[in-house]
Amino acid sequence: MPELPEVETIARSLREGRPNQPSIQGKRIADVNLLWDRSLATPGSEEFKTRLVGQVIQEISRRGKYLIIQLSADQTLLFHLRMSGDLVLRADEGLPAPHDRLILSFDDNLCLVFNDTRKFGRVWLVSDPQPILESLGPEPLDPAFTAEGLNKRLRAYHRQIKPLLMDQTFLAGLGNIYTDEALHMAGIHPLTPSNTLTSSETNRLWQSIRHVLQEGIRLSGASIDWVYRGGEFQNHFRVYKRAGEPCPVCGTDVQKITVGQRGTHYCPQCQVSPEEKANNNRGIL
Repeated sequence: MPELPEVETIARSLREGRPNQPSIQGKRIADVNLLWDRSLATPGSEEFKTRLVGQVIQEISRRGKYLIIQLSADQTLLFHLRMSGDLVLRADEGLPAPHDRLILSFDDNLCLVFNDTRKFGRVWLVSDPQPILESLGPEPLDPAFTAEGLNKRLRAYHRQIKPLLMDQTFLAGLGNIYTDEALHMAGIHPLTPSNTLTSSETNRLWQSIRHVLQEGIRLSGASIDWVYRGGEFQNHFRVYKRAGEPCPVCGTDVQKITVGQRGTHYCPQCQVSPEEKANNNRGIL
């Protein structure tokens, strides 16, 4: 947490505003309060404050799990929220709150607050964000990301499909939640070697990845811990966090295993293991 839909939801709320919350575009940064120096990746704290004060927020966007705030004077502020980071707009009253790591104060008594309980999130202020973002894989909702392109990329690796999909250099934005959900929708076991998928399976996977991400965005992401507010995708999970509950497709109990050191949820009936699939192909019962 958070993954692509959660970061996209935050970016849209800051860019477009939402009920009882204005957009931050066009606001001028009047003051900077860095409360946890280690949240800052670059530059040093004093240079960070000096360069930020007076900057005007021009655009808010996202790349993978990075939130991007374009500032005046050709500066870019990057946030990676990691496990527990969040960006919220608050009135400048009673701040700081517990776990606030960075507060950007605007001229109108509002503040953009980076809150991060576990302290894993990071912030960059750079002139060029490309060196940080260039290693990311394709955006899964980009029109240029096609089933054919995914098939070609999958066949270039001999890796278990779940860890590969979560590798941000392979595909940007997917994490534990949406990978489990997409694999279940596609009927693909999380341990399946990537280069063994058929064209039909790859096409289903491509459609499933895009579907679960689009649904996640439509429902404002998933709220499954104390950090995130307002998301509803957790009410529509197919398998994630549903171990022991019936699969919504076939009724078989959802199982949980560990794949790549991550808890992984799947249906053993809908998502046949690679071994069982190979035995079925050889006619072994």
